[in-house]
Amino acid sequence: MKPLDWQLLALALLLGLAMGGGAAWAWQANSYEKALALQDADHRREREDAATGAINRLGQEQTQRRTLEDRLQASDQAHYQELLDAQHIQARLRDRLATADLRLSVLLDATQGGYCGVPATTGAVGVVHGGIRANLDPRHAQRIISITDRGDKGLIALKACQAYVRAITR
Repeated sequence: MKPLDWQLLALALLLGLAMGGGAAWAWQANSYEKALALQDADHRREREDAATGAINRLGQEQTQRRTLEDRLQASDQAHYQELLDAQHIQARLRDRLATADLRLSVLLDATQGGYCGVPATTGAVGVVHGGIRANLDPRHAQRIISITDRGDKGLIALKACQAYVRAITR
């Protein structure tokens, strides 16, 4: 063979190798691009699913919170109304005591003194059967009513706190 044929053969071999390498490079790049595109699409889908799940959970938690707030609001209103009713009752009772429309009395111990079971005098209003009773001074009656008023308020507040704790721990 002539040297020109060898050079031509070498050039053809070199050109074939370059074209084959370029084609292999392009095919491999295309394959990697497809794999990366699939991986990116899967990753995007996973992120969207996670975001959708988080949004759904957030919506459920907000609904639960609103429901709890509504229940607590209704409970607060009920306890506030109960407190107002108790205050009105106490105010009426204080007014009746102040106007002498109502008198508080206490039962005296019958074993003290010479009580024989029959009252010493009968009142004009009627005969009271049972133990001897003594009327309280209106000032002392007012103090007793104010003490019971504070006790009622405390019990209503305690009941409201217990209802709140029950609603929260449910």
